[in-house]
Amino acid sequence: MLNEAISEIERFVRETGLLEKKILILFSGGKDSSLVLYMLKEVGLDVSALTFFHRWSWRETLRWAMKFTKSLNVEHYLIDITEGLLREATGRKGPVCINCKKVMLWNAKWFALNNGFDVLAKGDNANDKIIGALLDQCKTDIRLCDIPRIGVPFFRPLIKYTAEEVEALAEEAGIRPYRMYEHARRRQWREGCPLQYIDREEIVTEDLMDLAYKVNYEVSKIARRRKVRVSVRVPSFEIMAWNPDEETLREVESVIKRFKGDLNASARKAEERRPP
Repeated sequence: MLNEAISEIERFVRETGLLEKKILILFSGGKDSSLVLYMLKEVGLDVSALTFFHRWSWRETLRWAMKFTKSLNVEHYLIDITEGLLREATGRKGPVCINCKKVMLWNAKWFALNNGFDVLAKGDNANDKIIGALLDQCKTDIRLCDIPRIGVPFFRPLIKYTAEEVEALAEEAGIRPYRMYEHARRRQWREGCPLQYIDREEIVTEDLMDLAYKVNYEVSKIARRRKVRVSVRVPSFEIMAWNPDEETLREVESVIKRFKGDLNASARKAEERRPP
């Protein structure tokens, strides 16, 4: 299956002239973008990787991503978007992901244009929300089109493959990204960053972003050790888990209790400092 998929990409890039293009892959270090990087490298394209990170990014997954690009001998750029994310997200209602994507897209556009890249590549697959109304606007093959319109075309080699097919292709290629054992939003491995667990409609603050990171980092230690996917929403402290056992839940609840205690103590101190 993998060889067939690589052959199909090779045919497509020859037909579209991508062999002569300089391609920048938006590389998160997840399964989809890792598979895209692997396959495009196998085809022989001129590819580089671009990874965005911020203060709340998982360092474990970032380290894995850097090792992966090194193993493929691919040039890898890292951009810290902490300040841009704070400007876009704080003071607004969650989820943070919408604002983060805007920051990444803007930075990707200008990085590509200023560094001579002709095309941006992504790991979108057939299960992603971009399928449908957005990509229906493409007048060409949806694998290569100018949606969103930012002045640089997008190459989506996996857009016609389902998430299950991508999983199988990645397994065949031996790609096994580092897992934080987050709950994520789907049963497929769709990990991202802890900021996605800020409660919807909650006003985002820097303190709340810090809390989302700290709570979920501690919970991820439990989840990874027990091989159970768990995350915690904040500030509601709602536990989300796929098939957890009672012992796992007790450990997670212990973490939550500690952070709730810290929050209450901070609130009391703030009240005491408030002028009469």
